Amino acid sequence: MKEAADYIYDQAKKHTEWFSESLPMIASENIISPMARDLMLSELQDKYAEGPPGDRYYEGNIYVDNIELKVQELAKELFGVDYADVRPISGTNANQAVLMALGGPDKSITSVDVSDGAHISSAKFGSVGLRGMEPKTYPFDVEEMNIDLEGTKELLREEEPDIALFGRSVFMFPPPLEELRDVFEEVGCHVWYDAAHVLGLIAAGKFQQPMENGVEVMTGSTHKTLPGPQRGIILSNPRDEQMEESLFFGMFPGVVSNHHLHSMAALGVALAEHQKFGEEYADQIIKNAQALGQSLHERGINVLCEHKGFTRSHTLAIDVQDQGGGETLVEAMEDANIIANKNLMPWDNVDSANEPSGIRLGSQALTRLGMKDRHMDEVAEFIKRIIIDDENPEKVKQDVIEFRKDFQKVKFCFHDDFKAHQHYSILD
Repeated sequence: MKEAADYIYDQAKKHTEWFSESLPMIASENIISPMARDLMLSELQDKYAEGPPGDRYYEGNIYVDNIELKVQELAKELFGVDYADVRPISGTNANQAVLMALGGPDKSITSVDVSDGAHISSAKFGSVGLRGMEPKTYPFDVEEMNIDLEGTKELLREEEPDIALFGRSVFMFPPPLEELRDVFEEVGCHVWYDAAHVLGLIAAGKFQQPMENGVEVMTGSTHKTLPGPQRGIILSNPRDEQMEESLFFGMFPGVVSNHHLHSMAALGVALAEHQKFGEEYADQIIKNAQALGQSLHERGINVLCEHKGFTRSHTLAIDVQDQGGGETLVEAMEDANIIANKNLMPWDNVDSANEPSGIRLGSQALTRLGMKDRHMDEVAEFIKRIIIDDENPEKVKQDVIEFRKDFQKVKFCFHDDFKAHQHYSILD
């Protein structure tokens, strides 16, 4: 059995070494800070803390209560909300809690279609469907890569949903919340915003501010443009005490028992770091994404929404159906140490998720490593050598490894002299 344990340990070390020589460009991933990473190894991971601070079902949580209350406080301050639940252990878990609180078989919901970039949790085959709900999807403008405003107004008035859900996994541009606000009030629906991808941009004031535009509850994962540990969050300005109570109990005992206290503490560090560094970090994320989009476009790669500056977030969507499709090309990119993911485009059938037309790219992890917009031209050249030139990935890989040598440390955090991808062991 020790042999099996050693094998697992060795594979994890090899993964870290590989990523130290790679370009991490998956839009849903980031790099945790050294201080937050340290807490992930703390004794907190051995504890249980069911129930609210001060009223736990387990003893031994004096300091855990202090931590959780401080993390809640930091979240409320950062997002300017009245209610923050830091117990979700993932973004989908946060979404499940909201559905437990506000949804159900007798409730109706509108959302973005998965093929238009929505997260699977909002689909019939995801968390929404598991709550017995049948989502009605907004009409989508492919040219603008956003929901169609007039069509959405019409749908909301026609369906009069209990919940109107916004947010996407291919999230380049903010939905027109302000223009829809009158309709929200007319229909009387709960307005929910899944900010998983743009949470850090929102916190830094670099994206739309949903809570100022009619949104009552915002969920998100905390490890994308907010560079924290992998878990989730629920933020709200509840319309009344009943809604607040429903959200609280939707989380526990609704969809979580113990809420992984070590990563909750790490989230608190990430929130504190984002208060100090978030504005500069988010600004550079967007600059890098836009610069990368321009450089790819100039090399003949079909980056969507050139007429809109490609993106207003960390995400780019590129259409590669004429170059062999997303699946084939991300595999070739991976062989060159460029880590991205294939992605459905709006014209793809959801059944073809494994063979989509597109690739999704994110700039947040490259930015976390200290890359600036001037470096995106070189990154674009590496990608072009795979997608357009059909160059041997092994040759590109050697150049990627050399390029990455200059970007090894985690930036925008309290301790910026630590390597981002290094195996730190308590066994050494």
